Amino acid sequence: MKNVFNADFAGENLHNPAGGNLHPNTDLCMDVKTFLLSDRRTKIGKMYTGALTRDTQDHYSFVETLPQAEKRNPHVFVGEFITITLKDDGSLRPNFKPMKKGPDFTVDGYAIGVCNELRQAMKGLVEESPYRVMSK
Repeated sequence: MKNVFNADFAGENLHNPAGGNLHPNTDLCMDVKTFLLSDRRTKIGKMYTGALTRDTQDHYSFVETLPQAEKRNPHVFVGEFITITLKDDGSLRPNFKPMKKGPDFTVDGYAIGVCNELRQAMKGLVEESPYRVMSK
C-alpha cells in the first residue's frame, strides 16, 4: 500500500471541531470490508457513522454504529410523583408519573405528595438555577 499526502489540502490548516487538526491522507490499493446496518452496500455521497479499523497493512474494516440521538427534552427533576422536563424553548414541563394504588393509597395523600414535590422542584429550578419558566 502506498501512503500519499493529499495535495489538494497542502498548506491548509483543517480544524477538527472536537479539537486538534485533521491530517488528510489517501491510502491507495486498500480493501475495506463494511458491516452496515442501514444499507446493503455503501452509497456514493452518503455519510456513515461508525468505526474504521486497520486490520492489516492493506485491509480495513468499517462497522456502522447506531446514531446517537441527542435527548430533546431532558429531565431536570425526577421525583416519586412527578418529573419535570426542560423543553427546547427553555420552558419547564411537569409530568405526572403513574399513580401507585396500594393498600395505603389515599387521594389526599397523593395530592399532598404531588403538591409538595412540585413546590420542592419549582423552588430549586426557578429560584436557584439558570432554568427560567417562560411566561406568555
